[in-house]
Amino acid sequence: MRFTRVMRAVARGAIPIVVASASPSTAVVVAFAAALPARMAAQAEKTERKADLTGTWLFSVTTDAGTGTPTVTLKQQGDSLSGHYSSQMLGEAELKGTVKDGKVRFSFTLDVQGTTLTVTYSGTVESTDAMKGTVDLGGMASGTFTAKRQ
Repeated sequence: MRFTRVMRAVARGAIPIVVASASPSTAVVVAFAAALPARMAAQAEKTERKADLTGTWLFSVTTDAGTGTPTVTLKQQGDSLSGHYSSQMLGEAELKGTVKDGKVRFSFTLDVQGTTLTVTYSGTVESTDAMKGTVDLGGMASGTFTAKRQ
């Protein structure tokens, strides 16, 4: 098992650490490895508490149908999202969605030349001011997005 795989298993808590006797340098490495799961959990909890997506976001979208830079205004209440989507290509729409465990998903419905189109964004919260993920344009096109809080 390579060192990085061992460290990942230690970080997940899958490998318990027991020190019967060790040199001072081994004891330092073991103490550091033992502290990793607690540090990682504390960091995840801290990020989760900060993950309020309320605000105005500038998206950069690349799809099979082209590129765009829509503006999305979000309001988060608990795990629920509501807001407004605005782009030159697709126009304006009200949206609904969810955010939970660092994952964000929202959708809206548009009328495009007499055809109802449901647009769905799914991604991850990268930080308090950044998201990235995929977009599905009603099965007609798909792509990726990044978003930054304005």
